[in-house]
Amino acid sequence: MRLRVLGSSGAEFPGKRTPGFLVDDCLLLDAGTIGAVLGEEEQWAIKDIMLTHAHLDHIKGIPFLADNIILKNSGHQVRIRSMAPILKVLSENLLNGAIWPDFTAIPSKEAPVLLLEDIVPMKEYEISGYRVTAYEVSHSVPAVGYVVEDSAGKRLLYTGDTGPTMAIWAACESRIHAAIIEVSMPNSMEEMAIMTGHLTAGLLGSELGKMVTMPDRILVTHPKPQYVSIIMGELGALGHGNIELLKDGEVYEI
Repeated sequence: MRLRVLGSSGAEFPGKRTPGFLVDDCLLLDAGTIGAVLGEEEQWAIKDIMLTHAHLDHIKGIPFLADNIILKNSGHQVRIRSMAPILKVLSENLLNGAIWPDFTAIPSKEAPVLLLEDIVPMKEYEISGYRVTAYEVSHSVPAVGYVVEDSAGKRLLYTGDTGPTMAIWAACESRIHAAIIEVSMPNSMEEMAIMTGHLTAGLLGSELGKMVTMPDRILVTHPKPQYVSIIMGELGALGHGNIELLKDGEVYEI
């Protein structure tokens, strides 16, 4: 399994891009960054987008992807999958004909650029040759994380944005080869992190204690750029040698 980090930042600054994780060039986990990194042919290779939630930093690449497709490769379709409440927000507040054209009906309702498909948490789906299961997580809006398993049995866990949570850690009863877990804020901001549905390094330490089996690698995402150096130090203080901070543009073999 090849993981390409299009973006992994908790805010947008020069050189810092919002979350988007491309698996084997075809399956995208969140869509905060697409066209700012991927060329045309790379964009056409995307078949499915799994959204964790509908906050802007996780969806803002979708409108521009759709626009690029309709202009140059209108026969291509992308399926956007998530829980029904998340897709409802996307449809009503972004792809609504006012903020952006409704590409779920362009060029036609019968053959649109974007197809929205509901998923149900805790149910396994076959998507582009992967087995994908969603788990609800604790954020300020409806949100899920995902476990993606490829044909070789490699398993990737992605929390999306979450505060202290529980359901997704059930996936750690079996081996997780890599887990992308958010840590947004330094320990000094724990109260705000909990209030807004995020983790600090200290809270991550508590979450690790909920896992039956520790993931082989823990890849930390979503740090606020203003606090990256502090967060890195606090992650190091946890004493787990398998924790590393993701870097935008890097490719990881899982």
